[in-house]
Formats: sequence, structure tokens, C-alpha cells
Amino acid sequence: MAPRTVLALGGGAGRTMLVETAIMTKTYTHSTWRVKPGLEDEFVRRWEELADWSGLQGLTARAKLLRDTDDPTRFVSFGPWGSMDAVRRWRGAPGFHERVARLQEVLDDFDPRTLELVSER
Repeated sequence: MAPRTVLALGGGAGRTMLVETAIMTKTYTHSTWRVKPGLEDEFVRRWEELADWSGLQGLTARAKLLRDTDDPTRFVSFGPWGSMDAVRRWRGAPGFHERVARLQEVLDDFDPRTLELVSER
């Protein structure tokens, strides 16, 4: 659960307004994928299966998959999560490793990361 801050603001005529704000940590998973040449469409299909399943595991918005315009075998994906704990549960859930193994069949390499938002402008 996100920590909460309660602010008391003057409301005039002796009234006080309470404003509650939730401070949320935004956590993202991010991977760079190097696909075996000729298997790009199959990779996208398998990645979409993982993304659909991940949406049921706590992903807070739709995952994104991007292709490098200079190298059609390189893809980058990212997805937002509510917390680091949610990411840990997702990676430990039954079915996660099987889905990643299916992706690895069409990959030369991949680099998964977990990131936290430190600035947004």
C-alpha cells in the first residue's frame, strides 16, 4: 500500500479542509529483445500472449512493444506495475517461466530489467 500524506489547509471562517494524497511508487518492467531473423512475427505473437496473461497478473496498464526502426530484429517492451512486490509476484506466478521459455525459443538474446520512476515532467 502506498504511503499517505494528509495536508490541512485553511478553509476560511475557521474551517479547515483536509486533503489526502497518495504517494505512489511507479514501477516498470522493461526488456530489450533480440529476435532470430525471420521469426519477428512469431515473436510478436508470443509476446502478446505474455502481455495478455500479465494483464491478469497485476499490470496496471497495457504493456507496450516497440520495434527498432534501424534493426527489425530488436524490440523493446515495457509495462507499469503498482509496486515491486507486484513484479515479484508476477515473476513467481505459475505460468511465467513457461511463457518466457516459449519466447526464448525465437530469441538470440534478451535483457529484462525492473525500473522505478524517478522523475516525470
